[in-house]
Amino acid sequence: MKAKDLPQSIDLPFGYKEWREKIERMIETAKFNAALHVNTDLLQLYWNIGNDILIKQKNEGWGSLVVDQLSADLGRKFPDDKGYSVRNLYYMRRFAEAYPDFPILQVPLAEFQDKPILPSTLKELTTEDKTVNIPLTVISWFHHISLLPKIVDISERAFYILEASRNGWSRDVMLNKYATDYMNSVGKTISNFKTTLPSPQSDLAKYSFRDPYVFNFLGTMALQHEKDIENRLAEKVTEFLLEMGRGFSYIGRQYKIVVDGEYYYMDILMYHVRLHCYVVVELKAVEFIPEFVSKLNFYISAVDEYIKGPDDNPTIGLLLCRDKSNTKAEFALRGITQPMGIAKYETEKLFNEVASALPTIEDIEKIIEDSENIPEKD
Repeated sequence: MKAKDLPQSIDLPFGYKEWREKIERMIETAKFNAALHVNTDLLQLYWNIGNDILIKQKNEGWGSLVVDQLSADLGRKFPDDKGYSVRNLYYMRRFAEAYPDFPILQVPLAEFQDKPILPSTLKELTTEDKTVNIPLTVISWFHHISLLPKIVDISERAFYILEASRNGWSRDVMLNKYATDYMNSVGKTISNFKTTLPSPQSDLAKYSFRDPYVFNFLGTMALQHEKDIENRLAEKVTEFLLEMGRGFSYIGRQYKIVVDGEYYYMDILMYHVRLHCYVVVELKAVEFIPEFVSKLNFYISAVDEYIKGPDDNPTIGLLLCRDKSNTKAEFALRGITQPMGIAKYETEKLFNEVASALPTIEDIEKIIEDSENIPEKD
C-alpha cells in the first residue's frame, strides 16, 4: 500500500509522533552533513588547484598565460563544469594564498579582543597556544570569493565567516551585513543585562542585540508615524527577522494584554529561541527620552506575569528609537531590575541625503541678497 492510499484517520501507537520527529531530524541532519561534505570537497579541490598554480608561478616562474591555457584545457576536458574560468582560477590562487593552513584560518587570540564574539564560542575555537582556529568549510565558495577582495583584515574576515555560518546567511545577505557595518553594531546596545541576567545568559543576550538596527527595506520613512513603521515591519516580517538576527521569532504587533481589566497594546512581541524568553519591542519614531523606559518596564512585568511560561526565562525589553543619547540611556536604566536594552534604528537614508543636498533658507536668502547687490551694467 502506498502512503497516499493510507486512510485519513488511523490509530497510531503511543509515542509515534515523537519517533517520527526523531526520524525526520535524522534525515535533516544527514542532508545537512551531506551538503557540508560536498562543500568541503569543492573547497579542498579549489584550494589544491590554487596552491598548484601558486607553486608553479613562484617556484618555476610560470607566467599568467599558463592560467589562460589551463582554463581553456579544463573547459574542453570538463565541458559541463563552469568553475574553471580564468577568473575563477585566479580566485583559487588567491584563496590558497590567503589560507595556507586550509581547512582552517589561524588567527592570534589577541586580534579578537575587540570583536563581538561570544566568549564561549571563542573558548571552543582557541588552542593552547592562544590561536583561534576558524573552520573555512562552514561557508560556500561564493561566500569566500566575495569576502576576499572586500576585507583585508584577517580577524574581521574571520568574524564574518563565523557569523555567516552561525546565522545561515546567503552571500548577498552577508555582503549586506558587511555594507551596513554589522560587526561594529553587535553587542553595542545600551543595556542592563549584566546586572539583571545570570551568566552566561547575560553574554548571550548582549550579543543577540545590536545598535543600530538598519531597516533600509522600509524605504524612506523619516516623516512617518511609528504605527506606519510597525505596519511595514509586519508586512516585511522576513526582512525584519533577518535584521534582528538568528533566534528571533515574530509573534505579532499591537499585541493585546489585559492588566487589571484594562487593555494595553505592545508594539511588537517576539520570542527568542536561544535565550528562551519573550522579547517586548517598543518602537519610537522620535529621539529617546527617559520616560520611555517606564512604559517598557510595565510591559515586561505584564508579560512575565500573564504570558511567560514556567520554562521561559525572564522577558527582555528592547526599546528602538530614531536616535538616542547613550548617557541618557545609561542613566535611565540605573536601578531598573528588568532586563532591557536601548538602541536606535535607521531606515532608508535617501531622504536625509536629499535633504542635506538642498539649500537651506539661509542659503536662499543669501543668494537673493547677493543678487540684489550686484551693480547694474551700463
